[in-house]
Amino acid sequence: MIDPGPLKTTPFHVDVKRTFSVANADRTPIANEQVASVFRELAPDDVQLFPVEIEGTPERYYVVNATRRFKCIDEANCREVQIYPPDGAVPEQVGEYRSISGLRIDTSKIEDSRVFRPMGWEVALIVSEEIKEGIERVGNTGVFFNRVTGPRSAHPE
Repeated sequence: MIDPGPLKTTPFHVDVKRTFSVANADRTPIANEQVASVFRELAPDDVQLFPVEIEGTPERYYVVNATRRFKCIDEANCREVQIYPPDGAVPEQVGEYRSISGLRIDTSKIEDSRVFRPMGWEVALIVSEEIKEGIERVGNTGVFFNRVTGPRSAHPE
């Protein structure tokens, strides 16, 4: 395999510098050096950090790759879960999640992970309260957090 060289991208938001952003349709997390340090210090076994050059800025940014996945979606406590039906238009996705509103996870199934993605709904990047607080201390200007633990009635969204 040939090394493609350094990762490069164009700015996601030209109007505001972001410390942490979830870019493109795949929701690829991109973090500046300070936010990457939070992940590096608090969740070294849960993430990989890949340097990425962002056009027009000399600052260091990183793609944040969550290395852990868990089958942990608590369907009974999510506000709404839609599954692709057998008679649907997307036969290769029958039985997979189509949509989830008010995501809730079962914390008994995530081991000691501080950063992960739920199996079947990888668009969600789940971080522990400690990681969330660390990112907020840095001065997060790019993402927002939704609570994903506990019954939905206790945490309306």
